Amino acid sequence: MIVKNPKFEISAVSPKQYPTSGLAEIVLAGKSNVGKSSFINTLINRKSLARTSSEPGKTRQINFYDIDSKFYFVDLPGYGYSKMSKMEQEKVGKFIEEYLFNRKNISLILLLIDIRHKPSENDILMYEYIKNTGLPFIIIATKADKIAVTKVDSTVLQLKEYLGVTNDDVQILPFSAERKIYSEDIWSVIEKTLNI
Repeated sequence: MIVKNPKFEISAVSPKQYPTSGLAEIVLAGKSNVGKSSFINTLINRKSLARTSSEPGKTRQINFYDIDSKFYFVDLPGYGYSKMSKMEQEKVGKFIEEYLFNRKNISLILLLIDIRHKPSENDILMYEYIKNTGLPFIIIATKADKIAVTKVDSTVLQLKEYLGVTNDDVQILPFSAERKIYSEDIWSVIEKTLNI
Protein backbone atom coordinates (compact mmCIF):
# COMPACT_ATOMS: atom_id res chain seq x y z
CA MET A 1 0.00 0.00 0.00
CA ILE A 2 1.31 3.45 -0.87
CA VAL A 3 0.61 5.92 1.91
CA LYS A 4 0.23 9.50 0.72
CA ASN A 5 -0.86 11.65 3.62
CA PRO A 6 -0.28 10.14 7.05
CA LYS A 7 -0.55 12.42 10.05
CA PHE A 8 -0.26 12.32 13.80
CA GLU A 9 -3.69 13.00 15.27
CA ILE A 10 -3.64 12.89 19.08
CA SER A 11 -2.01 11.48 22.22
CA ALA A 12 -4.75 10.24 24.51
CA VAL A 13 -4.91 8.99 28.08
CA SER A 14 -8.67 8.57 28.38
CA PRO A 15 -11.63 7.57 26.16
CA LYS A 16 -12.93 11.14 25.93
CA GLN A 17 -9.75 12.05 24.02
CA TYR A 18 -9.98 9.22 21.46
CA PRO A 19 -10.77 10.20 17.85
CA THR A 20 -14.47 10.10 16.97
CA SER A 21 -14.13 9.63 13.20
CA GLY A 22 -15.12 5.94 13.43
CA LEU A 23 -12.10 4.77 11.38
CA ALA A 24 -10.78 1.25 11.95
CA GLU A 25 -7.81 0.94 14.29
CA ILE A 26 -4.71 -1.22 13.92
CA VAL A 27 -3.16 -1.40 17.38
CA LEU A 28 0.53 -1.85 18.18
CA ALA A 29 1.48 -3.43 21.50
CA GLY A 30 4.95 -4.37 22.68
CA LYS A 31 7.65 -3.66 25.21
CA SER A 32 9.34 -0.28 25.39
CA ASN A 33 12.28 -0.82 23.05
CA VAL A 34 10.75 -3.27 20.58
CA GLY A 35 10.60 -0.74 17.74
CA LYS A 36 6.93 0.27 17.42
CA SER A 37 7.73 3.78 16.11
CA SER A 38 10.25 2.40 13.59
CA PHE A 39 7.62 -0.12 12.50
CA ILE A 40 5.09 2.65 11.74
CA ASN A 41 7.68 4.86 10.00
CA THR A 42 8.93 1.98 7.83
CA LEU A 43 5.47 0.84 6.77
CA ILE A 44 4.35 4.32 5.78
CA ASN A 45 7.75 5.16 4.28
CA ARG A 46 8.36 8.24 6.44
CA LYS A 47 11.40 9.00 8.52
CA SER A 48 9.86 10.48 11.61
CA LEU A 49 6.07 10.61 11.74
CA ALA A 50 6.10 8.30 14.75
CA ARG A 51 8.59 9.67 17.22
CA THR A 52 11.38 7.25 18.00
CA SER A 53 13.06 7.92 21.31
CA SER A 54 16.56 7.20 22.54
CA GLU A 55 14.98 6.69 25.94
CA PRO A 56 12.73 3.61 26.10
CA GLY A 57 9.48 3.98 27.96
CA LYS A 58 8.98 7.60 26.96
CA THR A 59 5.57 7.01 25.35
CA ARG A 60 3.04 7.12 28.15
CA GLN A 61 -0.03 7.97 26.12
CA ILE A 62 -1.91 6.20 23.35
CA ASN A 63 -0.81 7.78 20.06
CA PHE A 64 -3.21 7.83 17.11
CA TYR A 65 -1.79 8.16 13.57
CA ASP A 66 -4.27 8.83 10.77
CA ILE A 67 -3.25 6.85 7.67
CA ASP A 68 -4.77 8.58 4.61
CA SER A 69 -8.13 8.79 6.44
CA LYS A 70 -8.49 5.02 5.86
CA PHE A 71 -7.52 3.79 9.32
CA TYR A 72 -5.44 4.61 12.39
CA PHE A 73 -2.23 3.06 13.60
CA VAL A 74 -2.62 3.20 17.37
CA ASP A 75 0.62 3.02 19.31
CA LEU A 76 0.12 1.82 22.89
CA PRO A 77 2.67 2.73 25.58
CA GLY A 78 5.46 0.16 25.84
CA TYR A 79 5.37 -2.19 28.81
CA GLY A 80 8.11 -3.61 30.99
CA TYR A 81 10.16 -0.45 31.33
CA SER A 82 12.05 -0.77 34.61
CA LYS A 83 12.63 2.96 35.22
CA MET A 84 8.91 3.70 35.27
CA SER A 85 7.63 3.80 38.85
CA LYS A 86 5.19 1.15 40.02
CA MET A 87 2.45 3.78 40.24
CA GLU A 88 3.10 4.98 36.68
CA GLN A 89 3.15 1.38 35.40
CA GLU A 90 -0.22 0.73 37.03
CA LYS A 91 -1.69 3.93 35.62
CA VAL A 92 -0.47 3.14 32.09
CA GLY A 93 -1.62 -0.48 32.46
CA LYS A 94 -5.11 0.68 33.40
CA PHE A 95 -5.65 2.86 30.38
CA ILE A 96 -4.21 0.25 28.01
CA GLU A 97 -6.66 -2.26 29.50
CA GLU A 98 -9.53 0.21 29.26
CA TYR A 99 -8.70 0.89 25.60
CA LEU A 100 -8.33 -2.77 24.58
CA PHE A 101 -11.49 -3.93 26.30
CA ASN A 102 -13.84 -1.08 25.51
CA ARG A 103 -12.81 0.39 22.17
CA LYS A 104 -15.15 -0.75 19.41
CA ASN A 105 -12.99 0.41 16.47
CA ILE A 106 -10.15 -2.12 16.92
CA SER A 107 -9.78 -4.24 13.77
CA LEU A 108 -6.43 -5.89 14.43
CA ILE A 109 -3.80 -5.99 17.17
CA LEU A 110 -0.13 -6.33 16.27
CA LEU A 111 1.95 -7.70 19.14
CA LEU A 112 5.59 -6.79 18.50
CA ILE A 113 8.26 -9.05 20.00
CA ASP A 114 12.03 -8.76 19.48
CA ILE A 115 13.08 -11.78 17.36
CA ARG A 116 16.55 -11.88 18.96
CA HIS A 117 15.39 -12.70 22.46
CA LYS A 118 13.25 -15.24 24.20
CA PRO A 119 9.88 -13.56 24.94
CA SER A 120 9.91 -11.87 28.34
CA GLU A 121 7.39 -12.62 31.06
CA ASN A 122 5.61 -9.39 30.05
CA ASP A 123 5.50 -10.49 26.38
CA ILE A 124 3.88 -13.78 27.39
CA LEU A 125 1.40 -11.99 29.68
CA MET A 126 0.48 -9.57 26.88
CA TYR A 127 0.09 -12.45 24.42
CA GLU A 128 -2.30 -14.25 26.80
CA TYR A 129 -4.12 -10.98 27.53
CA ILE A 130 -4.64 -10.19 23.84
CA LYS A 131 -5.86 -13.76 23.20
CA ASN A 132 -8.46 -13.25 25.94
CA THR A 133 -9.84 -10.09 24.32
CA GLY A 134 -11.09 -12.26 21.44
CA LEU A 135 -9.89 -9.61 18.97
CA PRO A 136 -8.00 -10.57 15.78
CA PHE A 137 -4.24 -10.29 16.22
CA ILE A 138 -0.91 -11.28 14.72
CA ILE A 139 2.60 -11.32 16.15
CA ILE A 140 5.34 -9.27 14.52
CA ALA A 141 8.90 -10.49 15.16
CA THR A 142 10.87 -7.24 14.97
CA LYS A 143 14.59 -6.57 14.35
CA ALA A 144 14.89 -9.45 11.88
CA ASP A 145 17.86 -7.66 10.27
CA LYS A 146 19.85 -8.37 13.44
CA ILE A 147 19.98 -12.10 12.65
CA ALA A 148 21.07 -13.93 9.49
CA VAL A 149 18.38 -14.17 6.78
CA THR A 150 18.82 -17.94 6.80
CA LYS A 151 17.90 -18.10 10.52
CA VAL A 152 14.72 -16.01 10.40
CA ASP A 153 12.28 -18.87 9.67
CA SER A 154 13.70 -21.18 12.34
CA THR A 155 13.74 -18.34 14.90
CA VAL A 156 10.08 -17.60 14.17
CA LEU A 157 9.30 -21.28 14.85
CA GLN A 158 11.20 -21.04 18.13
CA LEU A 159 9.15 -17.98 19.07
CA LYS A 160 5.98 -20.02 18.45
CA GLU A 161 7.27 -22.68 20.83
CA TYR A 162 8.21 -20.17 23.53
CA LEU A 163 4.75 -18.61 23.41
CA GLY A 164 3.03 -21.99 23.29
CA VAL A 165 1.33 -21.24 19.95
CA THR A 166 -0.08 -24.61 19.00
CA ASN A 167 -2.25 -23.78 16.01
CA ASP A 168 -1.84 -21.99 12.73
CA ASP A 169 -4.49 -19.41 13.63
CA VAL A 170 -1.81 -17.17 15.14
CA GLN A 171 0.37 -15.74 12.42
CA ILE A 172 3.94 -14.66 13.21
CA LEU A 173 5.55 -12.39 10.63
CA PRO A 174 9.17 -11.21 10.70
CA PHE A 175 9.84 -7.50 10.32
CA SER A 176 12.85 -5.29 9.84
CA ALA A 177 13.18 -1.53 9.51
CA GLU A 178 16.34 -2.19 7.46
CA ARG A 179 15.21 -5.02 5.17
CA LYS A 180 12.00 -3.77 3.60
CA ILE A 181 11.24 -7.24 2.18
CA TYR A 182 8.92 -8.10 5.08
CA SER A 183 6.71 -5.00 4.88
CA GLU A 184 4.61 -6.30 1.97
CA ASP A 185 3.46 -9.37 3.92
CA ILE A 186 2.36 -7.15 6.79
CA TRP A 187 0.54 -4.76 4.46
CA SER A 188 -1.30 -7.65 2.82
CA VAL A 189 -2.62 -8.77 6.26
CA ILE A 190 -3.71 -5.19 7.07
CA GLU A 191 -5.38 -4.69 3.68
CA LYS A 192 -7.19 -8.02 3.94
CA THR A 193 -8.35 -7.20 7.49
CA LEU A 194 -9.63 -3.77 6.51
CA ASN A 195 -10.82 -4.80 3.06
CA ILE A 196 -8.97 -1.92 1.36
